[in-house]
Amino acid sequence: MKNVNIPVGTSDFAEIRREGYYYIDKTGLIKNLLQTSGTKVTLITRPRRFGKTLNMHMLADFFDLEKDSSTLFEGLVISEDKELCREWMNQYPTLMLSFRTVDGLTFEKAYAMLAAVMAEAYLNQLYLLESEKVNPYEKEIFYRIVSKKATQEEVENSLLRLIRLMSIHFEKPVMLLIDEYDVPLAKASEKGYYPEMLEVIKGVMQTIKDNTSLKLAVITGCLRIAKESIFTGTNNFVSDTITDTRLNEYFGFTQAEVDQLLQDTGLTEHTEKIRDWYDGYHFGDFDVYCPWDVMNHVKDLLLDPSMETKNYWENTSDNSIIRTFLRRTDFDVHDKFETLLAGGYIKETITDQLTYDMLTSSEENLWSLLYLTGYLTRMWREELSDDCLQPGQVALRIPNREIHSIFQKSVKAWFTEVSRESNREELFQALWNGDAEKLTILLSDLLFDTISYYDYRESFYHAFLTGLVSGAGYQVESNYENGLGRSDLVIKDRRNRRAAVIEAKWTDSEKKLERECENALQQIEDMQYAKKVERSGYRQVHSLGIAFYQKQCLVKK
Repeated sequence: MKNVNIPVGTSDFAEIRREGYYYIDKTGLIKNLLQTSGTKVTLITRPRRFGKTLNMHMLADFFDLEKDSSTLFEGLVISEDKELCREWMNQYPTLMLSFRTVDGLTFEKAYAMLAAVMAEAYLNQLYLLESEKVNPYEKEIFYRIVSKKATQEEVENSLLRLIRLMSIHFEKPVMLLIDEYDVPLAKASEKGYYPEMLEVIKGVMQTIKDNTSLKLAVITGCLRIAKESIFTGTNNFVSDTITDTRLNEYFGFTQAEVDQLLQDTGLTEHTEKIRDWYDGYHFGDFDVYCPWDVMNHVKDLLLDPSMETKNYWENTSDNSIIRTFLRRTDFDVHDKFETLLAGGYIKETITDQLTYDMLTSSEENLWSLLYLTGYLTRMWREELSDDCLQPGQVALRIPNREIHSIFQKSVKAWFTEVSRESNREELFQALWNGDAEKLTILLSDLLFDTISYYDYRESFYHAFLTGLVSGAGYQVESNYENGLGRSDLVIKDRRNRRAAVIEAKWTDSEKKLERECENALQQIEDMQYAKKVERSGYRQVHSLGIAFYQKQCLVKK
């Protein structure tokens, strides 16, 4: 195993380069951005964990005139363009800030966090208080902002003011880099103070509108918020999303980059598994891997070559958007989710101009959100054979096994939530009465409303039954060590000293339902599942055999 230092948990470009950590060269982004330097503001949106923050640090280190970054970029692609480096490297005052931490249960808390971000930005430019080019009045306001005593109006104007003062001091326009610009609005939408935060962010963002003190601005986030929402009147503004082709090779790892990484680390035998789990995102004309997953797994493999692939991306968010979608009773999306979970694709109209207060207002917006945030990806046209897309439509599928597992868990959690919130009185009444005919009807109806996430395998039906009976005040033993073997499910009502022993079978044909039910009952008898429960003191024990075929079931007592 080769001795390679994989950086996980740091997005500091300078630290990665100084410490000799493994770095996949994305400095071509600099040249690409400067090729359209007449475009003053570039908004780049990508799903989380696709390298946005690292690239922003890289840009800051390249442009900042208060740094000497030549050694950091030695040997990288951008260093080959000597003329560009002479003209741009460390030649402009540069301001980078992130809105990642702007969050709070109330607007007041979140606003305080925003004011703290701006105070930190001012604190990093304290030389302006000593500058003879900055007048005393501006220094007074500067002091109020840095000491967190500014008015809301001063906070809203603070970025515009800071850019202007830096430009005056250095007598050069400023490079502005804003990372995760949309986090305050996303959090505000979740917590219920969106209108208040929107007004503040509008004020902060006015700095990019016709600002002669600004050389270039690069802004990153997960979503492209509709221009009229916070960027009204902004000229020389372009956005680069996953549907575009301009910058997509710089966010995420290409196949060639992953192949080189695995060769450099001596892990080429893991190529197929890593592709299966972490590849599959189609951004513009590029097929890319999620860099967060690849680097985490490579780091784990270097420590333990037998380490299995796992879900790294899942732990960076609560993935609640999938359950939010499923809980919308006014959207009929069950069949579409089953198609996706079965490895198929769906055709949907997608928009990349959204506002956080309207994300869940339509089915189109929700599919767009799942696509833009990386839960779904588009298929290449050549993969669609003769299937036609209407104008504006995109063929969507789940990109890889990692995201597929997130969908599975989300669907299971959704079904458990729905089951516990529903009135199960009729179901349990039939259970304790041993009414097999009624149970057949009730379970078949519930199956029709569920979403299969294991292509109708036994594990799906077992989870279906367990989710139905859990959290209802009864003792539920799943795969219980019972008699001479393991019964699928035992439900015990200790108060009334009654129990139900359930053995479930899966079949590949409707015609086999009757036979599999009989087999299930025979297994309960042969393995003495019910007898052991009776011997533990339960007066009434029902033995139930259940057979499943797709969304049909048959129950026998």
